[in-house]
Amino acid sequence: MEQQRREFLLQGTRLAGIAAALGSATPLALGQAPAVRAYPFSLGVASGSPLPDSVILWTRILPDPLNAASVAPVALVVRWEVAHDQAFTRMVAKGSASAVPELAHSVHVDVKGLDPARWYFYRFMLGDAVSPVGRTRTAPAAAAMPTSLKLAVASCQHWEFGSYAAHRHIAAAGPDLVAFLGDYIYEWGPYHLRHPARAQRVDESFTLAQYRARYAQYKTDRDLQASHHAAPWIVTWDDHEVANDYARDRDERLSPDFPARRAAAYQAFYEHMPVRLMVPRPGAFGDMRIYQRYDWGQLARLHVLDDRQYRAAHACPARKERGGSSSVTRACKELRDPARSMLGAAQEAWLADGFATSRARWNIVAQQTPMAQSSQLPLTTPNAGRFWNDGWDGYPVSRERLFDALRESRAQNPVILSGDVHTFYATDLKPDFNRPASKANPVIATEFCGTSVTSGSRPQARTLQYVDMNPHVKYGRSDKRGFMLMEITPSVTNTFFMGLDDVRDPATGMSRLATFSVANGKPGPRQTG
Repeated sequence: MEQQRREFLLQGTRLAGIAAALGSATPLALGQAPAVRAYPFSLGVASGSPLPDSVILWTRILPDPLNAASVAPVALVVRWEVAHDQAFTRMVAKGSASAVPELAHSVHVDVKGLDPARWYFYRFMLGDAVSPVGRTRTAPAAAAMPTSLKLAVASCQHWEFGSYAAHRHIAAAGPDLVAFLGDYIYEWGPYHLRHPARAQRVDESFTLAQYRARYAQYKTDRDLQASHHAAPWIVTWDDHEVANDYARDRDERLSPDFPARRAAAYQAFYEHMPVRLMVPRPGAFGDMRIYQRYDWGQLARLHVLDDRQYRAAHACPARKERGGSSSVTRACKELRDPARSMLGAAQEAWLADGFATSRARWNIVAQQTPMAQSSQLPLTTPNAGRFWNDGWDGYPVSRERLFDALRESRAQNPVILSGDVHTFYATDLKPDFNRPASKANPVIATEFCGTSVTSGSRPQARTLQYVDMNPHVKYGRSDKRGFMLMEITPSVTNTFFMGLDDVRDPATGMSRLATFSVANGKPGPRQTG
């Protein structure tokens, strides 16, 4: 208890320093929590970033989700507990944390000293109010070879385009871990607490207060909360956490104010995610590093990427006065510029090192957008094709460097996970997508791309044309919303494409659309169902 008290005081001093540096107008009352008249845990709880001996617990104190003023602008003392059982009769750890207004009264607790490969229950308390109970777990010990890892993979959940029924099904599946690959929020839409019947492009977010309100809106959804309460999450961002198709410090408007907007959005991301990140110094959220790796014993290493913050500007834009994405042909010379990177030089080197040092049976790369080449036109000649420049097709030399790093490292069983395009794909990855697979042009990795939780996509007929024009793509399905469920074992990884019957119906059922297997030592998806 004395050690926990010292840690709490140290954390309080640190947060007080942040508040002072940010210019808090109200003195922090770390030892006195003012009364909160309404239930303070409207956004639920969450956990994430599991290590063998620790996990991050998260909540945010906000009685009225769409009214930041519903909590006083002073620091609050929030208590937390971790137990072996849901009734909290067998306590493991407990303590207190400060929820400061400068970080939207969010709480991140790094609970240490836990046992590896074990499930726990956790909760928060403020005054007499008790949060929902969440379930979390630690990663296996570094030297262990687990028998399995059940991993749910989701992305792209625009509030305007349907219910979050996919998250209800994720919670029911009982995963060990959830990987979210970006577009947790979208930057526009009315601030309503019910999913609408149709989308309205209004109320775009630009400021910290607006992004905070957007996260609060999304996190009120009970199915999304259930998914967070069921298992720890590993998260990364894509574009819509900030603005559509942005690249580094450029948005579609080419606004000179975009870096400040991006910093506000990044801060709101930190405030609402169960992430294991250092709190940046005041004013430095615009440079917040989120790429990380997580080991699941000797079974799997997860390399979690950031392909937005460091990428080069889009190649050959359709209009010089606008940023954002477009489709380009091979006549675009910028595509072959070796100085252009999707990840930035530092992250490329970090990823290569992660491959080289990995001893895991499976190397899972959790990232945002499809890595396989995807021509929008038939590849009738070597120079034919048309490609979307926001995905890896817009950064082909950077993709080649990643493939080279994979081959040189001899990392076992690389599997690339992607989202962004609201479509299920199962794909062979090979050095030259324009030639058939062979000994000189081998399949070096497998890619599984998941559909969206809600966001819409192109007609299925057009997706089937893409599959026909890109023979390394073995499967494509764009008319269903849902998620991927993976069962990873030492000998095989099975991936299930799970599709909702009706995304607009919160009570909708779900079916398994397709099943793919990847055998140990044999890259490439094999459809088994």
